[in-house]
Amino acid sequence: MADLDTLKQELVETCAAIVRSGILSLSGHGNVSLRVPGRDELLLTSGGRLDNLTLADIAHLRLDGELLAGTLVPTAHEIVHMHTLIYREREDVGCVIHTHSPYATAFAVAGQPIQCWSEAAARFGLDEGAPVAAYGPRGSQESLDNIRRVLTPTNKAVLLANHGVLVFDRTAQAAIGVSVALEETAQLGLYAAAIGGARDIPPALRAFTRERAQQFAAMGTLSAQHGER
Repeated sequence: MADLDTLKQELVETCAAIVRSGILSLSGHGNVSLRVPGRDELLLTSGGRLDNLTLADIAHLRLDGELLAGTLVPTAHEIVHMHTLIYREREDVGCVIHTHSPYATAFAVAGQPIQCWSEAAARFGLDEGAPVAAYGPRGSQESLDNIRRVLTPTNKAVLLANHGVLVFDRTAQAAIGVSVALEETAQLGLYAAAIGGARDIPPALRAFTRERAQQFAAMGTLSAQHGER
């Protein structure tokens, strides 16, 4: 059985980490959810901003959208099914992050996908980049259908046309990493457009890049045993 108090604290810490990362828009708008392990439930930030989030700002819901505990302001209520859709379609996902990150959202507003242009994108599993889900009013069935159309069994991000960004991964920490990598890649893509355009990393090298990152991570932190001589 999941420990909801521990999971709520993880959600608060996740939002604080997102704020510290600097990827939010000027409004600070966003919402984040965590799957409740072993249940068809999730925890969701219940307001429209991610800064100064407290345990009281977390709602507990079923994957069908039924509110079990807490409150939801209108802007949060609108996006509930955007989160539940991802959890229902992708059983591997444990965290969903929605922001209006400026550089990535610029691509969403332009209706242009983000590709695997940067090493950060490859390292964080954005091999498929971020496709664009066609525009539908927030909370509408049309918007959900458009997201579903561009979901694959393995992608980790979707651009919401004229709206924002949706990122998802197995854990909160991984999802934060993907969010930062996507925003950085979008920024580099926009800068590169001024000097000829961004170039994709070849598919075979994307996988190799991620494997090398995992190998070094498995080695852990190295330290000299006897100090310098």
